[in-house]
Amino acid sequence: MNTRTEEELRELATVAGHELEGKPAEEIVAWAVETFGERFCVTSSFADAVLAHVVSRVAPGVDVVFLDTGLHFAETLRVRDIVQRTLPVTVRSIRPQLTVAEQDEKYGPRLYARRPDECCDLRKVEPLERGLEGYDAWAAGLRRDESPTRANTPVVGFDANRGMVKVSPLAAWTQADVDAYISRYNVPVNTLLRQGYASVGCWPCTKRTPPGTDPRAGRWPMFDKSECGLHL
Repeated sequence: MNTRTEEELRELATVAGHELEGKPAEEIVAWAVETFGERFCVTSSFADAVLAHVVSRVAPGVDVVFLDTGLHFAETLRVRDIVQRTLPVTVRSIRPQLTVAEQDEKYGPRLYARRPDECCDLRKVEPLERGLEGYDAWAAGLRRDESPTRANTPVVGFDANRGMVKVSPLAAWTQADVDAYISRYNVPVNTLLRQGYASVGCWPCTKRTPPGTDPRAGRWPMFDKSECGLHL
């Protein structure tokens, strides 16, 4: 049962955001685990398993919430399955209320090509709300260098939409930091990242991007959209 009020969680996030800025990712995770215990979880899209690996070293057995949209690349599901088999974590795959076929029947086929925000709400945002029930804090793998919309990501902040503390242990990491960590620990990586995909989401809304472009440019390339709504 949640024993902290929303205001208390907000204050915790504000203080920790200042105190933990510039600290190693493991120290940020350790604070979250010490503060929230079992009411802290990790979310992962499994473009890679870096965040899950970092947290598992500090908190073996931690819950990792994955949004199984029904539209993932096979390569993404492969990373999830490897993580489930090889890391000391508990992967929780959360599915939308409607299957893709049921969504097509109710809203018409290829909703993602007509109203992508609505599709994201149905297949990502609503499932995340359910997936985060029972937690006071969640960790995401956001990095400031990924896109302009993420440039000011705090290492610890308050998610006002959900009334939760949001932890971003990798916020200050660069792509070079990620690559070095992957190499050092042999972390599972989505093979699409070596095939021209700088960012990986659902297959209908993810395209390859030229080297040197915004990593998020391949997401919803036909729309003025670079976020699914999970991190707004």
